[in-house]
Amino acid sequence: MDSFACPLPPAGDAMVLLGHGGGGSLSQRLIDQLLVPAFGPADGVLLDAALLPAEAGPLAFTTDSYVVRPLFFPGGDIGSLAVFGTVNDLAMVGASALALSLSLILEEGLPMPLLQQVVASIRLAAQRCGVPVVTGDTKVVERGKGDGIYINTAGIGRVDHGLQIGPKAVRSGDAILVSGDLGRHGVAILAARQELGFRTELRSDLAPLQEPVRALLAADLELHCLRDLTRGGLASALHEISRGAGLGVLVRENAIPIAPEVDAACELLGLDPLAMANEGRFVLFLPAHQADQALAVLQRFQPSAASIGCVQGEAVLLETSLGLQRRLELGRGESLPRIC
Repeated sequence: MDSFACPLPPAGDAMVLLGHGGGGSLSQRLIDQLLVPAFGPADGVLLDAALLPAEAGPLAFTTDSYVVRPLFFPGGDIGSLAVFGTVNDLAMVGASALALSLSLILEEGLPMPLLQQVVASIRLAAQRCGVPVVTGDTKVVERGKGDGIYINTAGIGRVDHGLQIGPKAVRSGDAILVSGDLGRHGVAILAARQELGFRTELRSDLAPLQEPVRALLAADLELHCLRDLTRGGLASALHEISRGAGLGVLVRENAIPIAPEVDAACELLGLDPLAMANEGRFVLFLPAHQADQALAVLQRFQPSAASIGCVQGEAVLLETSLGLQRRLELGRGESLPRIC
């Protein structure tokens, strides 16, 4: 956190007050002294809507809300999570992010230095992705009703390829690849809470995914479907894609990359690593004859990327280490609330 740099919070405001969301002088001071210096506009003139270039071409649009506890965790925080999560959603249709919106729902009593750190993290994450935060909003809720801070981001991206990326493009025989090892984010969050006495040095896999997707597109690969593996993990993504495609999948348990620390933690706690959340991994479907080329591209960014199975049949199946096939079950309930 020492690397974060951000304009000083409003003088004399040690914590967020209800007045910071009331639209009066406290709101104006928060915007003028913290948010505008971090995100702009450069002239300080605020509009009700951002103006974007009309010549942007075909656009993609997404939105998501972020609720994570703790706010800062090994490998990231709620601020970088909000930026990378929205940029990654755009990347899953092959879109390059053009602009983000940012809405902050703050709880009365949130320490102002903590808000400053979150804002700084958002700014650094947006800079890393090369995308500006162009519009936003701030609200404050009563003490005890906001879990510190919730964030909503929306993103607009430019689509500059001719592919139709999505479940409907999936074909029988397609290869299935993952961009790296799975389950790190869920285990890192669980350990950071210290509620079960579980400790690990594991860090979240939180990362932007636009660069590996751009590299896949630049290699002229026929990408059929991409899906980032957030809540519900690989299991949820495979079921969603299978349902949308009207086709089954078979993945090999031995081929799925899982870090030993993740495997050990899940075995200890009775959790399924294939249903654990990720924030920097995606699954890829493409023609089988392009699998080796795609894997080589992915491994430039994450050496643990792997080819894990293929599209076949009608069910979502897992081939176990013993060579037996069983249905890949979805996770049940919400084992890790406030995770993304």
